[in-house]
Amino acid sequence: MNGLILTLASTLIISLASLLGVFTLAVKKHKLEQFLLYFVALSAGAMMGGAFLHLLPEALESLSSETVFALVLASFSAFFILEKILHWRHCHMGFCEFHTFGYLNLLGDALHNFIDGLIIATGFKVSLELGLVTSLAVFLHEVPQEIGDFGVLLYAGWSRKKALLANLMVALTAVLGGVVGWLIFAKVSLLTFLLMPVAAGGFLYISGSDLLPELRQEKDLSKSFLSFCLFLAGLGIMYLLKLVS
Repeated sequence: MNGLILTLASTLIISLASLLGVFTLAVKKHKLEQFLLYFVALSAGAMMGGAFLHLLPEALESLSSETVFALVLASFSAFFILEKILHWRHCHMGFCEFHTFGYLNLLGDALHNFIDGLIIATGFKVSLELGLVTSLAVFLHEVPQEIGDFGVLLYAGWSRKKALLANLMVALTAVLGGVVGWLIFAKVSLLTFLLMPVAAGGFLYISGSDLLPELRQEKDLSKSFLSFCLFLAGLGIMYLLKLVS
């Protein structure tokens, strides 16, 4: 029961990150973009570290390497297909290539957040440490994404109030995913271990195709160096959590 409570608390806190969009209204655009760049770097490192240092080692303890890496590849490919079909762009830097995002963006976000909930439930089902690590990695990714999504809705012509409410409602699908995940995995424990490489594949796709390319666009050497340091800091946080577990 404690695991379920922690799952609900973690997904709820992560969902509330959608409200951070309101604070960006008082921030100048160039300042916001710089802040997001550094958060993206930290997030990329945390997701990479979460995949390689926590999710995959846990999965390999219960599944064969062939099964684990096949699931990682399948997950990675599935995220690529979803992004193409749903025009799924995280728009961390306040710019989105697809200006007809609107409701399609919300649909993609709802699916993404639901999967996040499943992943977090999986982590807490295995151990407290893995649950906290997964929650932290998801949270660090969600903050820039939610701010970006809020900006996209405003750019698409939504009112600030409507965009904020819609973003919050979609973010709460993470809580639903956590509940569904916990109930399913309580009955079929093998699904817990099968979902870990799936989660790792998703983390690797998001960090490798959405987050790191944003960092490559920075031309200023000092800012790029700081971003790289924050990327390493994200990896370091995951490594330290591994040591103390």
